[in-house]
Amino acid sequence: MKKIMSLVVILSMILAPLAFAASPWTAEKTYGDRVTGKLVFGLQNTLLGWIQLFAVPNKYASEGKNVWSGIGQGLVETVVDTVGGALQLVTFPIPADLPLPNNGVDLGGK
Repeated sequence: MKKIMSLVVILSMILAPLAFAASPWTAEKTYGDRVTGKLVFGLQNTLLGWIQLFAVPNKYASEGKNVWSGIGQGLVETVVDTVGGALQLVTFPIPADLPLPNNGVDLGGK
């Protein structure tokens, strides 16, 4: 049973990044543009991840969904975006993508 659980955990860790869309900076062509894009993306999500705590419940309320579910989802997205942004920031010289759910913090209000 331990082997099966280990295999499930390993496969979920390997396949999890495939569930998210690629980060916006991955469309850049040159190394310099990709590194700069990753740095900005990481900085944005690290510094502004806390916005999800308010934006997600507001979005849920606007769509007529359960606001308490929005608060829970907002808490999750706050932590994921902040930690994910910090990982992007630390690893910005290596242009390997670490995708975030919903492409991280959306400043466009979409």
